[in-house]
Amino acid sequence: MSTRDKVLAVMVASVWGLNFVAIEASLQHFPPYFLIVLRFVLLAVPTILFVPFPDVPLRWLVGGALSFGVVQFVFLYAALLAGLPAGLASLVLQAAAPMTVLMGTVWLKERVTAWQGVGVALAVAGLVIIATARASSASVLPLVLGLLAAAGWAVSNICSSLAAPDHPVRYTMWMSVVPPIPMLAVSLVVEGPAEIGASLTSAFTADAAPAVLGLLYTVLMGSVIGAGAWTALLKRNPSSRVAPYSMLVPVTGFAGAWVLLGETPHVGDLVGGAVVIAGLLVAGLAVGSGRARQDVPASGLVPTPPVPQQPPS
Repeated sequence: MSTRDKVLAVMVASVWGLNFVAIEASLQHFPPYFLIVLRFVLLAVPTILFVPFPDVPLRWLVGGALSFGVVQFVFLYAALLAGLPAGLASLVLQAAAPMTVLMGTVWLKERVTAWQGVGVALAVAGLVIIATARASSASVLPLVLGLLAAAGWAVSNICSSLAAPDHPVRYTMWMSVVPPIPMLAVSLVVEGPAEIGASLTSAFTADAAPAVLGLLYTVLMGSVIGAGAWTALLKRNPSSRVAPYSMLVPVTGFAGAWVLLGETPHVGDLVGGAVVIAGLLVAGLAVGSGRARQDVPASGLVPTPPVPQQPPS
């Protein structure tokens, strides 16, 4: 990778890590499920108007969109509301990588190398360390909800692999078209028209400004610019060279939450997080040990078309 691309990869990882701080800010004003609706509507409208539909089986696009845009976000926002710190959330969602490996062996009959197995085992061990530390403070539920969100992301990875899109950016953009309707139904039932209406009518007040800015950040910086830059990196470089930079996402997530939100991570979170990152790095480097060019997702773990997988935004 050129120096320019290395700097760009670090910048994208930093942008994605700060997504979790932006989400936390948005949740201070908007109802969580309606916030998901807004996030995807802002992406879906220009997609329908300007982006050609990808040449993929509809079932895999819908399946990937529902698992990524509905299942993942419902559990992620529930985890944040239940008390999962934004910094830790950026790490817990990385569990999607080992989950994808395990699902790939079952559903896609993919072979897991010895080093990938070691990497997955390390990542799981790190999550166990975090869970043990959290159990001592009676805050396991937010962690479980976060892991369920990661499972939704992992299922979406499998759907993306089965879809095998020729145009990954088109595929990713059209995934945003599916979630708004089911999420609006969930929001109307759970949060109600009154709460939704109040959040909209007061959206342009000074008090709501941080929430609106957080929403715009997740859509523009996290989804559009971040995914676009990541896709460009995958086109110019072997995916195995690019993938390890995604390990910086939880690092910037922890740092951003620490500086901007005052979240001081627990010792168990830091130790477990270091083990998780080490495991993901081992597995990611194992993927790149063979061919000069490979198509792998941003997690760097399972062979698949280079769909710009990204942390939730």
